[in-house]
Amino acid sequence: QVQLVESGGGLVQPGGSLRLSCAVSGLFTAIYTMAWYRQAPGKEREAVALVFSGGTTIYADSVKGRFTISRDNAKNTVYLQMNSLKAEDTAVYYCNAGATWGQLTGYWGQGTQVTVSS
Repeated sequence: QVQLVESGGGLVQPGGSLRLSCAVSGLFTAIYTMAWYRQAPGKEREAVALVFSGGTTIYADSVKGRFTISRDNAKNTVYLQMNSLKAEDTAVYYCNAGATWGQLTGYWGQGTQVTVSS
């Protein structure tokens, strides 16, 4: 059974940082495309960052230069380092395994709330 469990969300002030973690069981992150998506209230779920099995990364224009996706294959865990957070980054963040960019397929975690507010 595949499980993805996100953690690390919370309330942070604008300009602050958070690191999200996604602990994966039931599949090897080393051979899967792993990604982070987010969904803000009233909006569609959107891709934020993706890392291919070979290590190449893709980012949404809105987070380039601020967010970094990484993967620790020994721990079967994927991370999203978020710096210089803005109010518009407020959303539920979801970890995904197996989807291509922007596609709502593959395996999903339950999500973790990130709120950026002063």
